[in-house]
Amino acid sequence: MIYNDAYSVFAGGRHPLLFGSKVREGWPEVADFNDHVMKVGLSGGTLSYRDQELTLHRKGFPEQVWMNLDYSPVLGENGRPAGVLAIVVETTRRVLMERALAKTEERLRQALNASGMVGTFDWHVQSDTFFADARFAEMFSVDPPEGDKGAPLAEYLAGIHPEDAERVANAVNRAVTTGESYVQEYRLLRKDGSIRWVEARGECLSGEDGGPSRFVGVVVDITSQKNAQERQRLLAREADHRVKNIFANFHSMISLSARSARTPKEMAEALRGRLDALLRAKDLIRPGIMGTEHDSKHTTMDALVRTVLQPYEDGSPDRIVLNGPDVPVGAKAVTGLALALHETATNAVKYGALSRPNGSIHVTWHASGDDLHLDWDETGGPEIDVTPQARGFGSILTERSVAGELGGKIEHNWRRNGLRLKLSIPLGRLAV
Repeated sequence: MIYNDAYSVFAGGRHPLLFGSKVREGWPEVADFNDHVMKVGLSGGTLSYRDQELTLHRKGFPEQVWMNLDYSPVLGENGRPAGVLAIVVETTRRVLMERALAKTEERLRQALNASGMVGTFDWHVQSDTFFADARFAEMFSVDPPEGDKGAPLAEYLAGIHPEDAERVANAVNRAVTTGESYVQEYRLLRKDGSIRWVEARGECLSGEDGGPSRFVGVVVDITSQKNAQERQRLLAREADHRVKNIFANFHSMISLSARSARTPKEMAEALRGRLDALLRAKDLIRPGIMGTEHDSKHTTMDALVRTVLQPYEDGSPDRIVLNGPDVPVGAKAVTGLALALHETATNAVKYGALSRPNGSIHVTWHASGDDLHLDWDETGGPEIDVTPQARGFGSILTERSVAGELGGKIEHNWRRNGLRLKLSIPLGRLAV
C-alpha cells in the first residue's frame, strides 16, 4: 500500500506501519472486502461505492465508518493491470449527522402527530409568497417542495373544501386589512377525496411602513374532535328518535293487547309478554348504540327477524308471516340489520300495516350468489295515495345502517296497498 498524506490521517493509528504493507494484512478486519476489490481491479474492472459502511480498527477498537470508494486498475508497462488505484472519501460525519437529523425529524413528526399539529406557515403578503413545511404543504394538496420555495396563497386556498374556501379567504383578507386575529375552522379536500378538519390561527404583522408585511400562524388537525362531535350529535338525535318510537310501540301494543284479550288479566299478561319481547329486540340493537359490538354474539336471520317482530304479534297466524333459511349473522352486522328492521317495523306500527287490525306483513329472505336478499311486504294498512317525499330520521338511520355499515342496498316501493321494501346485503359483511 502506497498512499498520500490525506490517507495517513484516515488510517489513524495504523499509520505509519500501514505504509508499504500488503492491503490484506494492513486491514485484516476487511480482508474479504479488499480481496474482492483487488480481484476486480486486477482483472481490469472498476468499482464504486457510496456511503459504504465498514468496521475498521484504526484507533485500537472497532469503529463504524462510512466512505465513498472508487477503485480502478493501474496499468503496468505491458498494458496489463499491475495494481489498483483507490480514491477514498470518508463520509462518516455527514452520515451520522443525517441520521441524527432524521431521528430528530421523526421525533418532531411524532410529536406533531400526537398533538394534531399540521404545521406553521409564513405568508409574505407583498410578494404573495406562502412558505410552509412539507407536512403542511402535503395536507393542503400542494407539492411539498413548493413549501420551502414558496408558492402563491391561491395554491393553498385551492386545497380547502369549496364550501369553506370563500369564508376562509374573506377571513384572511379581513385579518390583513384590520389587523384582527385570524381564527378559522374549515375542511380540506384531499387529492384522494378524503376530508380533514383543521383549525387555523394567525395574525398579520406590519412592516416598517405600517402596511401588512407577513402573515404567520399555525394549523392544527381537529378531524377526530369533529368526528366525535358528529357522533355525539347523531347519538343525541338517535336517542330522541328512539324515545318517541318507544311510546309509539307502547301505544300499538296496548291496542293489540286490548283487541285480543277477554279479561284485564289476559291483557296484562299479553302486554307484559310483548314488552319483554320488545326489550329483547332492543338488546340486539344496544351494542351498536353503546359501541360494544364485541360483546354481542352471532345469531341467524330467522332468530333476528323473529326477535325484532315478536312484540307486534297478536296471535293471528296471518298478522306477521316469516319465511327464510338460517343464514348466519355476525356480531357486528346484527346491530345494523336489527336497527333497519326495527325502524321499518316501527314505521309499520305508526303509519303502515301494523297500524290497522287487519294489516299484515310478509318477510322473506334467501341467499343468492354473494348477497342476502330480504323482501318486506305490507298489506292491509292505510292506502298510500302519494309517495312520501320527506325523509325522516328513521329512514336516514335505516339507510345508514344498511348502506353505510353493511355495504348493502335498500329499495322502497310505495304501492297503493302498502310498502314493499327490498334489502340486499353482501354475505361477507353479514357474517362479520
